[in-house]
Amino acid sequence: MKTRLFILFIATAMLTSCAIIRPGEVGIKQKLGKLTSVTKTEGVIGVNPFISSVIRVPIRTINKEIKLSLPSKEGLNVQAEISILYHIEKEKVRDIILEVGKEYEKTLILSTFRSASADVCARFFAKDMHSGKRGEIEQAIKSQMSEILRGRGFDIEAVLLKSIRLPKGLYSAIESKLKAEQAAQEMTFVLQREEKEAERKKIEAKGIRDAQLIIQEGINSKSIEWQSLEVLRQISTSPNAKLIITDGKTPVLINDDK
Repeated sequence: MKTRLFILFIATAMLTSCAIIRPGEVGIKQKLGKLTSVTKTEGVIGVNPFISSVIRVPIRTINKEIKLSLPSKEGLNVQAEISILYHIEKEKVRDIILEVGKEYEKTLILSTFRSASADVCARFFAKDMHSGKRGEIEQAIKSQMSEILRGRGFDIEAVLLKSIRLPKGLYSAIESKLKAEQAAQEMTFVLQREEKEAERKKIEAKGIRDAQLIIQEGINSKSIEWQSLEVLRQISTSPNAKLIITDGKTPVLINDDK
């Protein structure tokens, strides 16, 4: 019985005297309340379970989803679900634990995000949060967070607006506005088309008028006499019998002999 207890004690001591660091993590020893200066990557770390412990910190990309109410430029509250993608720089793990503690996500990441998102969203209208300006809002929040956390060991990879729930009645108002804008665009197109058609007709009429003026300028007594002589010449060569009455100046009068 004593042998079994001894073996159990030895096995327990061996299990508690080592720590396993998994891929995507780093570990740092804390001995008598003090952190060592070396961080360990994946593998096994030997520790004295009575005076030491190992703090594990993930350095892989972390996806933190948050639900919160965001203010808009017009003073509305928009319910949003947002994801923050970030990771910790391995060489900054010890500084983060010393300066912020193990609750770094709650202390820095979330508080910084809430402040940045509220500040950015207050510059945009509620409809912008689920329209073409969504990407601009995401980038603005990311940039502001990165600026606040610069040098602290956190790399903000992306901020993603996953879902936006607008206040009741705003959807229908947005839809009505979009329909009105679309109708206005269609009317603008129609007006532009009519203006172009009117311009085309104006140019066409001007061309016809200019052609008529040219014809009128070319019609005079000399041209009429010349045309009359030309007609007489053509008739004279015709094999048909014709009676022609003319003084050589006025248009030709022709009487067919049937």
